[in-house]
Amino acid sequence: MAEKGLNATAAALLGLLHEGPMTGGQLMATAENRLGPFWTTTRSQVYRELPVLAERGFVRLGRPGPRSSQPYAITASGKRVFAKWLGEDAGRDQLRNPLMLRAAFGSLHKPQQLQELYAERREEHNARLAELREELKEVKKRDDAFQAATLEFAIQYQRSILKWLDTAPGLSGS
Repeated sequence: MAEKGLNATAAALLGLLHEGPMTGGQLMATAENRLGPFWTTTRSQVYRELPVLAERGFVRLGRPGPRSSQPYAITASGKRVFAKWLGEDAGRDQLRNPLMLRAAFGSLHKPQQLQELYAERREEHNARLAELREELKEVKKRDDAFQAATLEFAIQYQRSILKWLDTAPGLSGS
């Protein structure tokens, strides 16, 4: 079978399967834990990609487990195509930030509505920042420099949003 390129979701799944066989649910949980601070993966994406990866010979199905869950394992072909993907250009960042999307239409908000949006997001980003700091402590104990670096990026991202919220247009007094 000719090896076509991978999309980012397929590549992420293959990367995670380097840790060992996992079911779709386990892949979702691992993706959320390992990649969630900077990359979103939906359940529908995971379950759409797994059969395609199997059909292309990049993963193989294991024995069905409880509730018909099936573990997937990466194949040698999957490792090769993943290694090839790692060497390709990463491409342009694709930022999808719902707060910034709404802020772009800030002049169409009612002032109170904008204030509430900012307050809700501030609370959310402060909570996420606290979670990430705790995760980073745990990762540093495991001496995982790459996971620590991505968590540090996520921490800086959260700080950046909070800093932006300090001076966001439409705030009382700004």
